[in-house]
Amino acid sequence: MDIYFRSLQRESRGGVLLTLILSVLAGCSASDTKNELNKGKYMGEKITKTDAEWKNLLTPEQFYVTRQKGTERAGTGEYAYNKDDGIYQCVCCGLPLFASEHKFDSGTGWPSFDTPMGNNHVAEEEDRGLFRIRTEVLCGRCDAHLGHVFPDGPPETTGLRYCINSAALTLEPSNELGEDKQ
Repeated sequence: MDIYFRSLQRESRGGVLLTLILSVLAGCSASDTKNELNKGKYMGEKITKTDAEWKNLLTPEQFYVTRQKGTERAGTGEYAYNKDDGIYQCVCCGLPLFASEHKFDSGTGWPSFDTPMGNNHVAEEEDRGLFRIRTEVLCGRCDAHLGHVFPDGPPETTGLRYCINSAALTLEPSNELGEDKQ
């Protein structure tokens, strides 16, 4: 029933109404319905700015990548081969996105991670650009374009490869987070 319910919800223009109706029929409570509707969505305060405001905060490359959905050249990003411990944050709003222990060398020339931080710190959307269908990865709080996720990551973990542009990230080293390096 759950699979049928989700496919109906996705394909229906009235997905919220359909969710409520099916929840009542399935005997779900209002809080269950609310949790299902919010699944995968960042629950904190969203950050929105005009392009002019983002341009004042970001370098031209950061603006191009995060706000115009650009991509840096493979192997050129600051974090592509970085092995420092810490937390990778959104360059636009500072939201923690990926921990260094989930970073791996994918051989692609971009920082790659198998797991994002937090339940809803990254969002995913269908991307039909470049004549193919991919899954775009966005910051859950400010909707910055981060990169894409692919199903060819390490099979011993999640099997996912979050291929992220360095220009979309800043690294907060572990020792600045109050952790001792040994």
